[in-house]
Amino acid sequence: MIKGYYAIGIAVTATLLIPTAALASITPVLQPGNPFDPDSPFARLYLPQNAPKVKDKVGPAEWTHAYGSPTHNAGFPVSAHAPAWIRRGVQWNFPEARAWPLTDPTPFGAKVDGVKEALPVQTQFYGNALGVSMVRGVVYAESDDMFAYAINARTGKLIWRTSPVGNNLMGNPLVIGNRVYLSAGSVSFNFANVVEFKTDPDKAGRGKDISYNGIYCLNSKNGKLEWYFPTAGDAMPTPAYAYHSLYISTGDGNVYRINASDGKQIWKTHVGGIANMSSPAVWHGRVYVGMSVVPGLYALNARTGSVDWKGEIPGAVNTGMGDVSPAVAQGVVVMDAVADPKLVDGKPTMVTLVRGFNAKTGAALWTDNMGRGAKIPAFKGGVPMIHGNVVYVGSPVTSDYDAINLDTGKVLWTWHVPHPGPAGAARGAPTYYQHMLYISTGPDLYVLNPKNGQEVGHYHVGGRFGIVNPTIVGGTIYLGNSWDWVNAVPVKDVYSGFNTAKD
Repeated sequence: MIKGYYAIGIAVTATLLIPTAALASITPVLQPGNPFDPDSPFARLYLPQNAPKVKDKVGPAEWTHAYGSPTHNAGFPVSAHAPAWIRRGVQWNFPEARAWPLTDPTPFGAKVDGVKEALPVQTQFYGNALGVSMVRGVVYAESDDMFAYAINARTGKLIWRTSPVGNNLMGNPLVIGNRVYLSAGSVSFNFANVVEFKTDPDKAGRGKDISYNGIYCLNSKNGKLEWYFPTAGDAMPTPAYAYHSLYISTGDGNVYRINASDGKQIWKTHVGGIANMSSPAVWHGRVYVGMSVVPGLYALNARTGSVDWKGEIPGAVNTGMGDVSPAVAQGVVVMDAVADPKLVDGKPTMVTLVRGFNAKTGAALWTDNMGRGAKIPAFKGGVPMIHGNVVYVGSPVTSDYDAINLDTGKVLWTWHVPHPGPAGAARGAPTYYQHMLYISTGPDLYVLNPKNGQEVGHYHVGGRFGIVNPTIVGGTIYLGNSWDWVNAVPVKDVYSGFNTAKD
């Protein structure tokens, strides 16, 4: 380089010499994706004109757990004096950043991976893995398209969209006060972690050195980032909120308690294993966390982080318990896992075992074997939901749902998902609402009579639902879709017997 000049390459064979004194006058060109570029596709977008009016700020006041609560039942009635739109229900489909046509039954990548594998891959890397949160007239969604969304629950119009990090957002947004909490992490391992896993599984971690994992706290009004709590392992599971704190489990076997106001760590406990998609539940002073490799259900003291007990499911495979979020109610924690893998006629098979544990002592109370079926792709477990003294839980291995007595483990009925598809169905938690059971699986919504499991309603949405529970508020079902959509469907369109006048 000639002294006093700066060289800028403009072609393979040419160099432009510019006096260094002139550099100060050159306006830098911001590359696509730069957050300081207001026209960047990843810039935060805020449309305050689409926020709900004061009278339309209805529904739950907060969202504290994945699937809405420690019981995983996301049904929320509204007052008879609530606005007519929320009582009667609304319908809209909101396309997210990478929306795939809802009418196309074939997932992206099917030509390369085959339909069976491409279905869960699209859930893991493309659209919404979990359901949505609805708080005070706003629907919040996290997507694997790397964006989080706030949508007007009545109109389906975007209020804000943000992508705080280049990582998958696979959780169910928590909403507390004026804050929204997102969990970031992917299912990926780099080569170093694969090697480490082979030699010492307890030290390996999913998501380590892959991207910027952790919890992102946003302003609920405009989506602006307030703070970030980094984790080495992925933070795919949705945190749980209790005692002014967030409880987090990660892909490198750690459980954290952090201050929900400022993100400062209060305690950290290493239990080992991988959290996968198992979101913690907090109940009566304990945090319940599922881990894979080695599979286990852990109960930790919510105040100190000490491990009170560890529960097991016999013969659970490595990934089994880490995909399932435990549900807890009435002193019983319910967990399930795929287990007992074996070849049948030369093909790999497994069973789904559901177990109830004493929430205080960890003693196994009962175990339900949901049956054997072919080995399926990712997200092999079904998320349990508890209502009253009944557990409702699915098995993607058999594509069945069981209703189980919470106290005794007795199976009350079994319902098979029609046309489950090659990747299996029955992953998401059902929702109990106005004496009916609502299930989102495959591309469809179903309504069952919870007394006998008889199907009484069906509605085709399109796309596909992953580990998605129907979020029902008033007369509307809100859903997250693997085809990268958020759907709103009137309850009366799914179940003709729905009474819009009920509280």
